Amino acid sequence: MEINEKKCLEYVLYLDGNPYPLSDVVIVNSPTPVNSPTTRGGVYFSDTFAYKIKGTIDDLSVIPLLSKTMLGPNTEFGEIKITTHIPTNGKKNTLTLFTNLTNSVQSSSKIELNMILVKLH
Repeated sequence: MEINEKKCLEYVLYLDGNPYPLSDVVIVNSPTPVNSPTTRGGVYFSDTFAYKIKGTIDDLSVIPLLSKTMLGPNTEFGEIKITTHIPTNGKKNTLTLFTNLTNSVQSSSKIELNMILVKLH
């Protein structure tokens, strides 16, 4: 989190194996609307706080692929893979984030995605 605040990291989101640059990425730890352990869309929530990720994709061709990952048209969330390179000790290590898409907002030129972090690799 500290690296994300201090440096402008580049993020790439993958859908159907295709890379899409993700810009204006913001990662915050914020409260969830869960008061007790619950299951939603096959995803088990027990924490009252979660890391939420917001980012923008400028490629509108991704729209049909997003519907496959979101709860609503599907009974379960599909995981979305996002990668970034973190500089440590002069080397660039790849960090892979797996997220669930909670919602998206589309304009005429871009799509803003709101996601919850599920796991890191």
